[in-house]
Amino acid sequence: MAFASTNPATGEVEATFDNISESQIEDALVASWAAHKTLKSWSMEDRKAAMHRIADILEDEADRLGAIITLEMGKTLKSAIGEVKKCAMGCRYYADHAESMMADEVVEATDAQTYKKYLPLGPIMVVMPWNYPLWQVYRFVAPALMAGNTGLLKHASNVPQCSLSVEDVVRRAGFPEGSLQSMFITTDQVGDILRDDRVRGATLTGSEGAGSSVASICGEVIKPTVLELGGSDAFIVMPSADLDKAVEVAVTARTQNCGQSCIAGKRFIIHADIYDEFKAKFKVGFEALVVGDPNSPATDIGPMVTESARDEIAKQVENAIKDGAARVTGAEVIDGPGFFYRPGILEHIQQSSNAYHEEIFGPVALLFKVHSIEEAIELANDSPFGLGSSIFTQDSDEQAFAINEIEAGATFVNSMTASHPALPFGGVKRSGYGRELAAEGLRAFCNIKTVSIS
Repeated sequence: MAFASTNPATGEVEATFDNISESQIEDALVASWAAHKTLKSWSMEDRKAAMHRIADILEDEADRLGAIITLEMGKTLKSAIGEVKKCAMGCRYYADHAESMMADEVVEATDAQTYKKYLPLGPIMVVMPWNYPLWQVYRFVAPALMAGNTGLLKHASNVPQCSLSVEDVVRRAGFPEGSLQSMFITTDQVGDILRDDRVRGATLTGSEGAGSSVASICGEVIKPTVLELGGSDAFIVMPSADLDKAVEVAVTARTQNCGQSCIAGKRFIIHADIYDEFKAKFKVGFEALVVGDPNSPATDIGPMVTESARDEIAKQVENAIKDGAARVTGAEVIDGPGFFYRPGILEHIQQSSNAYHEEIFGPVALLFKVHSIEEAIELANDSPFGLGSSIFTQDSDEQAFAINEIEAGATFVNSMTASHPALPFGGVKRSGYGRELAAEGLRAFCNIKTVSIS
């Protein structure tokens, strides 16, 4: 019984689910291919109508679906409901824009009539994490189904009810049976499915290890992949910044989703001229956060997703302090039922410490002091990761320098890193490759066919 809903606020197991059998996996593969063939024949108007129905269901049932998210992974109910509504927004975006993204593109290259045509590949293996258990899936579902692809979903083992809810909504919206199937399978079974000829690609959001495994298998059988892996985003603040705004955004950037976000600001790189003032205000902001029942409107920070995740964060902090870091505030386990951890700040992180190089996937901010924009960018790039980044400065030269020189899939100026359906999303270095969202996300699993008619 590998799939279980465990309430992080109490530690109690709420529901369990058995793995599916080999014959059920075969049935799912058959159904996914059949759904792809049917969906491929649908007009864009039919796909658009069904995708809008998904958005309607998500909006109408946001409270119910948000409660499932909070139950299974612990984020606050208000943020969980917000996640559901973001999924609806993403579905509407692709319902309204996919047709133009898929349209033939005329290219005047020869005397022949030549153009590019975008055609769906077929069933895609979808391996998703628990931290945004609906958004991560719907940002695949919306472009994939609008393109004519289908999905076989291997979700994280601790969010099975979230996984089932996506399959249910897609079915109720009227997409062909088998368009998105939730599969309770083992890691070994993922490999077997990836090797099946009927599966035409894979997308994964998760750890480096999981991404490397999926990419290796798909490399063996020559199938495309999109990987969105870890991040240790730099958040740079220079002297010309609006300091109060920078601090306010920094607190949110580090503690959004209980600190369990790949694009959260994690390394706060502050110019020496404003370091002490920033640190003092940052400390006040962290200490004002309310940790508690995720269902309470007054709560800012709910529990960590699992006991082991909380303990791993505590171990990383303990080791960092042993290596010379200093605790500014918080960063400690909260005793009692549930998997609660007090948000905190560390400074004086040593380059020799693991904490300097690792991603801390929880509400712990790392503070660094620098003396120039060049030093800030050098520190920002001194990481194996390259997902997102932020810089707060009013200096246009510093803005341009950061945009050009930070090694990351995104740079946000005077705001925190975020995702939006209209903007490509992904990273470089060990944060992965390929892009989700925007036209790039839709075309990631398309055959971009060259057509020439003489």
